[in-house]
Amino acid sequence: MSSSHLPATSDSLFRAADAKAPSEAIAILYQVLEDPSSSSEALRIKEQAITNLSDLLRQEGRAAELQNLLAKLRPFFSLIPKAKTAKIVRCIVDAVGKIPGTSDLQISLCREIVQWTRAEKRTFLRQRIEARLAALLMENKEYPEALNLLSGLIKEVRRLDDKLLLVEIDLLESKLHFSLRNLPKAKAALTAARTAANAIYVPPAQQGTIDLQSGILHAEEKDYKTAYSYFFEAFEAFNALDDSQAIYSLKYMLLCKIMVNQADDVAGIISSPKVGLQYQGPELDAMKAIADAYSKRSLSLFETALKNFKTQLDEDPIVHRHLSSLYDTLLEQNLCRLIEPFSRVEISHIADLIELPVHHVEKKLSQMILDKKFAGTLDQGAGCLIIFSDPSTDAIYPATLETISNMGKVVDSLYVRSAKIA
Repeated sequence: MSSSHLPATSDSLFRAADAKAPSEAIAILYQVLEDPSSSSEALRIKEQAITNLSDLLRQEGRAAELQNLLAKLRPFFSLIPKAKTAKIVRCIVDAVGKIPGTSDLQISLCREIVQWTRAEKRTFLRQRIEARLAALLMENKEYPEALNLLSGLIKEVRRLDDKLLLVEIDLLESKLHFSLRNLPKAKAALTAARTAANAIYVPPAQQGTIDLQSGILHAEEKDYKTAYSYFFEAFEAFNALDDSQAIYSLKYMLLCKIMVNQADDVAGIISSPKVGLQYQGPELDAMKAIADAYSKRSLSLFETALKNFKTQLDEDPIVHRHLSSLYDTLLEQNLCRLIEPFSRVEISHIADLIELPVHHVEKKLSQMILDKKFAGTLDQGAGCLIIFSDPSTDAIYPATLETISNMGKVVDSLYVRSAKIA
């Protein structure tokens, strides 16, 4: 901050607003914060100056300066109520979070704030920052540390009975366990979040997040119809708020349609004026390409879609997991249809028909034989697949077993009766 200062008045704020360059406005606001006056009016003006300054620094992408600003404001925090302090701290943390590529800086900033709040005994602010820190650690894939932080935080918040924060933490725990592939614990945490949410008013954005997580967990259990209804609820909530998560809810809705063999409905949803038209872009184009490939049962179109929309499909872990299952199913169906007329066929011929590499087809056929999807064997020396005819079922064997079983029951019954007579 500059050594000189400007009076903390409305005129100084207007002067900053009228500045020609952002750097000039930032310098003026720093000078306003240097004003030693601690009157109620001066404190109010400084609070507004901090808000304006954090917005300007965010727009300029000066994340490190926002971190330094928070450290320099600590003497000021002792002059204002704790509630206002919490609001300013969270505002600055949110401003840093809106600057791209600042994940590590955000984690460092949150840890710094947690240490300060512990020293100042500001429990409520610390709990909220720790929840934010756990979310950042999860995004950074530092799962063990995030889980340890959440486990202690949940016990503490339950004792204080802060329902709104408890909903947020339980929801975060559900996401964390899902990332660790622990589905039972993810469902238990989500149930706890819903239970806490039923006791209070939950903001629409938070309710949308709960519905989105519910849809993800139901989709993981292959219950795509229920998942679709949850994704639709989440989409309506986010769409009303113009939240960026609306597009992901819509994307997962389309995924559910494809997974329940209703790929033809995807084009209608995307072209709907109330749903799809305002969200046109690569996310929806990717799902439309997958739906077209699935409708035509074309693996080559499927793989083309995966290559053309790698970011939207492969890099989205939820979509990628379900599309992998869908691709395997489609591949197995196509292979079974192609080998059905043959008793012996070259693997290279099947690969040509299905338009896939030979080694890929050979690997999948061996897996299908081991999984008993069909009876056959691979003659790798000759490069052929030999398909066995279905063995005719011998009806005598099961009938014999049933007869012996019935005779055993009769003998046991006779033994019990003879024992009673004796």
